[in-house]
Amino acid sequence: MINTDLMAEHVFDHSTFNGRVAVILGSGLGGFAEGLIEQKVIPYQEIPSYPHSTVEGHTGELVIGSMNGVELIAAKGRFHYYEGYSFQEITIPIHMFSKLGVDHLIITNSSGSMNKNYPPGSLMAITGHMDCTYRHSADDPKLYSGRPFYDQGLIQLAKASAEKLGFELATGNYCWTLGPSYETPAEIADMQRMGGNAVGMSTVPEIISAAELGMKILTVSCLTNYAAGISPHPLTHEEVVKTAKKTGERFTGLLKKIISELNLEN
Repeated sequence: MINTDLMAEHVFDHSTFNGRVAVILGSGLGGFAEGLIEQKVIPYQEIPSYPHSTVEGHTGELVIGSMNGVELIAAKGRFHYYEGYSFQEITIPIHMFSKLGVDHLIITNSSGSMNKNYPPGSLMAITGHMDCTYRHSADDPKLYSGRPFYDQGLIQLAKASAEKLGFELATGNYCWTLGPSYETPAEIADMQRMGGNAVGMSTVPEIISAAELGMKILTVSCLTNYAAGISPHPLTHEEVVKTAKKTGERFTGLLKKIISELNLEN
């Protein structure tokens, strides 16, 4: 039995977190948390019954602090199906955040670009998703966009924030696959046919759970590589982490700008 109440109590007791904003940091994107002031760090292994992150680029700790006057909690490291976790275990952080009073969630990931107009190093706000795990059916997956999965106000804020920082934030559809192996060129071509722009092995379970809990959600992908069949180079996780870290300054700047202009009054 998963007891997220006990987990939330532990985090509150060790941080007195009283904010409404949480950020989930993807592979190689943990540097954002270094900008938080008055930090309190809680390793995952100290939280009762909390899963452990086993993937390179996922530190496995919560960082509580403030940025531009906004109190927030950042998760450095997430969980994936290919690590042996269930859907319920993957989404434990979302349920725990909700118990802590979070109602604005920023989800980030490192993913592969299936759009030649979005080269590695681009940032993309996700506006729709498809469950391409084929866990339930061999039929083409449905595209989910708009409410309750994507808050248009937050997407517009993210685009405006990027423009103020001097770059254009791409938008597109994200395809979720099980992993841990990268997709084949044929699978990528099929996802492109269905309208996919980026592909990755996470995020969708978090979006679904956050939507069920009534959170306002913004999801941003760091496109770290071209998907299989688009680039002649073989794909590696090392490339993903390396590109994410290189793009980290722009990525961190965007998140800081978004958070500084969040309207938490509604």
